[in-house]
Amino acid sequence: MAANWWETLTELVTTLEQKHIDYTILNRAALYAQGALEEAPHAIEISIQWDLFALAHELLPSGSITHEGNTARFSFRRQPFRVTLSCQYNTVVATDPDRLHIEHAGRHFWVKAPDYYVRTLSPEDELVRAIKAYWWRLQEQNNRLNMQAWNQDTYEAWLARFGSPQEAAQRILKDPRGRLGSLVHHLPEVQRKKIINLLGSHGAKAIALAQLGARATVVDISEENARYARDVAQAAGVDLRYIVSDVLSLPESELDASYDLVLLELGVLHYFVDLEPLFSIIKRLLRPGGLLLLQDFHPISTKLIISKGAKHKVKGNYFDKALITKPVALSKHLPPGEQENAPIVYQRQWTLGEIVTAVAASGLIISSLDEEPNPKLDDIGIPKLFTLTARNATP
Repeated sequence: MAANWWETLTELVTTLEQKHIDYTILNRAALYAQGALEEAPHAIEISIQWDLFALAHELLPSGSITHEGNTARFSFRRQPFRVTLSCQYNTVVATDPDRLHIEHAGRHFWVKAPDYYVRTLSPEDELVRAIKAYWWRLQEQNNRLNMQAWNQDTYEAWLARFGSPQEAAQRILKDPRGRLGSLVHHLPEVQRKKIINLLGSHGAKAIALAQLGARATVVDISEENARYARDVAQAAGVDLRYIVSDVLSLPESELDASYDLVLLELGVLHYFVDLEPLFSIIKRLLRPGGLLLLQDFHPISTKLIISKGAKHKVKGNYFDKALITKPVALSKHLPPGEQENAPIVYQRQWTLGEIVTAVAASGLIISSLDEEPNPKLDDIGIPKLFTLTARNATP
C-alpha cells in the first residue's frame, strides 16, 4: 500500500505543480510523508492556493465544491484512497510558517510541519503522541551521530584550538571571569554553589567556575571532550566532575533537584529536535529557586542574515522548521585535509519565540531575556547573542 500511496500522492502533486498551484499536504498524509506515522493513511488531504482552487477543481476528477465558513473543499476517490482538496479564502499557502519542504525518493513535497499539530492539538491526541515518539527516534539517531562525530579527532582539535592542557589552564587561571565572557553579568555568586554545565564540551566555562569556587559538573556526550576537560582541570588544580552521557539519558540519581545553577551556552539548542524533554530535565536538576542560565547565538543571526564585511543579505526563512545537516562544529579546528571528511550531524534551528515558549511550558519562571548586539562595527544593529534566565519555582 505504501508504494501505491506515494505513487498517488506524486501524481496529484505533479498535476498541481504543472499549473503552478501552491499546495500543502495536511494531517495524517503530511505526518506519514515525514515518517511520523508508520502506516499509510487511507485519505490524502491537500490544502491549495485559494485563487487557484477552481482551476484545481477542473484539473481533477472531482465531486462538487462544498463551503463551510472560510473553507471550500471537494473530494474524490483515487482507489484505494479518498482525496480531499481544500482552500482557505484570502490565505496565501506559500507564506504559511508551518509549511515544510521535504524529500522522498528524490522527489520534493510541501507538507504541514509536525510542530503545528503539537501546538494545536491536545497533548493526549494520538497524533501528538505519534509525533513525540517520532521526534524521540530522531533524537536518538542524532545522538548516535553526534557521539560518533564528537569522538573522532576531538582531542586533537582542542589542542589545535586551545593548545596543550597546561596552556589552556594557564589562560583560565589568569582571568577566570574573563573566560566566562558576558555570562558574568548574569551569574549569581558562585562560591560553593552546585553548578552543572550541560553540553559543556571542552569544559572551559566549568573550569573557570570551579576556579571561582563553584562545585562544577559537566555533562557531554563525548569521551574525548571529557578527556581534554579533565586534563585542563588537573593542570589548573581544580576539581571537575565530568559525566559522559546524553543529557536526555542522565541517570535518575542525578535528577535530584539539587543544583543551584544549570548552564547552557553557545551552540547547544540546535542539537535537540524537541525542546520539551530538555527543559523537563533541567527543571528536575534545579533546586527550588535554582537558576537556568541559557546563552546562545541569536536566531536572527543564525537563521536569517548572512554577513560579509559591511554587506548583509537576508537569506532563508526565520520560521523554517526543517532539520538541516552540517559538519560537526569542531571541524573548523581540524587540519584542512580532514575538514572535508568531518562527520555530518542534524540540527534544528529554533526561533526565539519557540525557545521562550519551551522554557515557560516546562514550568520554569522566566526572569530576563537579554539580546546582545554584534560587537563588529560592520554588524552594528544586528543581534549576536541572547541570554535567558529562569527560576525553578517548584516549592
